[in-house]
Amino acid sequence: MSKKLAGNGRWESMRMMITEHREELEEQSHPGNLETKKAQVPTREELEMIRDSVLLPIMLTMIEKNGKEITLSVNPLRKLYAAATLALMNRVHSELAAVNRELRDRKIKIFKDDREDTDLHFRYICRGYEDRFSIMRDVARASISMKIGQHIQNISADLNKKV
Repeated sequence: MSKKLAGNGRWESMRMMITEHREELEEQSHPGNLETKKAQVPTREELEMIRDSVLLPIMLTMIEKNGKEITLSVNPLRKLYAAATLALMNRVHSELAAVNRELRDRKIKIFKDDREDTDLHFRYICRGYEDRFSIMRDVARASISMKIGQHIQNISADLNKKV
């Protein structure tokens, strides 16, 4: 821009903008207005999905570790236990994939918060709304035990249907 046009004020007011650029400029100059329109507090169901997306990978790790211990044991039923462990892992993995897909569809992101204490700390962003949450390790263990019990119950129910 030449020196003649730079300081007279007319050039700045006459600039032409593409609509997307104008919206982006308005968004940058008034970020609060746009955030309050987009930010939505997660529902109870979404909070449960957020919790599950955190606990299910831990659950998979626990099941896998127990499965390895079983296959290395001398128990005569180890093949049966290993097969049951694999079936359980497949169900948990399917549930985790479904939860992650649903969270992605609902525009919810979860991040691990690295704090040095006994609890598990995370933060999430749900359509512009950002918050943190923590899960005590004992509560996580209890929730995981309950979920494993539910999956085992479902597996045995499916087996009974086939017989």
